[in-house]
Amino acid sequence: MISHDEGVQRRNRQLSIVIPAYNEQENIGPCLEELMTLLVDQSGIDTEVIVVNDNSSDATEAEVLKRRERWPSIRLVRRQPPGGFGRALRSGLQFVRGKVVIIYMADRSDHPEDALRYYETIQEGYDCVFGSRFIRGAEVKRYPTVKLWVNRCVNKAIQWMFWTPMNDLTNAFKAYRTDVVDHCGPYRACHFNITLEMSLSALISGHRIKEIPIRWEGRTWGSTNLRMREMGRRYLCTLLMLFFQRVLMSDDVVAERQRHLDTAIEVIPEA
Repeated sequence: MISHDEGVQRRNRQLSIVIPAYNEQENIGPCLEELMTLLVDQSGIDTEVIVVNDNSSDATEAEVLKRRERWPSIRLVRRQPPGGFGRALRSGLQFVRGKVVIIYMADRSDHPEDALRYYETIQEGYDCVFGSRFIRGAEVKRYPTVKLWVNRCVNKAIQWMFWTPMNDLTNAFKAYRTDVVDHCGPYRACHFNITLEMSLSALISGHRIKEIPIRWEGRTWGSTNLRMREMGRRYLCTLLMLFFQRVLMSDDVVAERQRHLDTAIEVIPEA
């Protein structure tokens, strides 16, 4: 966690996008071009993109540096082993300078137009924006059948356990005010279960969240590093930890959020 003074000092940009990347040499270049063209060149948003090279063995890093020549606000973070999506994301969050942070996938499954809608929705006064692939107005292409079935079962269980209508909380593509990330952290998940840790932590802390429909496309190049059997126990651990926090410690969680929002004032006795 950063101190309050460090947090104020670092937030001199409007938007930060964090992209963990592992062996994405064919995807990361077009991904960055699409984002920067829409958000910076066309929309004029002061945007930085932080790409975290998660121990790639291909030309991912070279592709990032090539795009940085055109857009200097693209930043590269190089991780050492061990790898893992959660570790990479945690590393990237340490370097965020923006007031709003968006978690974005390097495989181009997410769309820059939705990232822009996230940012605009945050400006309406929300603390977080969670995209859903399974509400009216959403569009999904090339979602593997087995993974889709598992996704729907897991998210339905989450809805019941946390009394929420939100139905895609395991999706990584979300936007947060940076102070929400600071308040809800530090995060400990090392793999894709960090997406659940971040979203549920914001939910049980009482932050103002809006769910909007998004477009999502399965990758057309490369292969995902997500193994469902291995991830099952990690998701379960994260889910149970936050469930018991929600049930047994909700008063402390909400009180801590209020403490985070309040400003402390020193009382100086009169002479």
